[in-house]
Amino acid sequence: MSENLIISGNSKEERYRSLMPQLVALTDGETDFIANLSNIIGALRQTFGFFWVGVYLVKKNQLVLGPFQGPIACTRINFGKGVCGTSWEKKQVMLIPDVDQFPGHISCSSDSKSEIVVPVVNENGEVILVIDVDSNKLNDFDEADQRYLEEIAALISLLYKKRDA
Repeated sequence: MSENLIISGNSKEERYRSLMPQLVALTDGETDFIANLSNIIGALRQTFGFFWVGVYLVKKNQLVLGPFQGPIACTRINFGKGVCGTSWEKKQVMLIPDVDQFPGHISCSSDSKSEIVVPVVNENGEVILVIDVDSNKLNDFDEADQRYLEEIAALISLLYKKRDA
């Protein structure tokens, strides 16, 4: 696939539907996991203009910053800490309309106002990374974001399985 995205539609839902097959095509045949993550993150930022979008990879007992786009970020997050660490611990999506109302929120940027974090699990059900998306607007994420980011998480899980060792 060419490294150009062709996104159609005005609604968030339409843009996600337009993006999804292009993510599959963009990653098809590439076995370098980090390269695929980087392109997925870039495509999300390009399509939606998110304030911050990236992944944190599980390494030992911490989440470690992986490919991202946006302002500089926290490098390491402990298990169960903040929105990302809680998503990892609970193995569930965290959709946070106002990060200042989340107990224990880790503020990598004071400009972040709302957040959605989606865990990516391997074939054994273990969290291998989390997708983290931040907005500089309150209540900026909804069920459409959750549904499509969960689809992207499933794609990433498949890419993880097919990665170069």
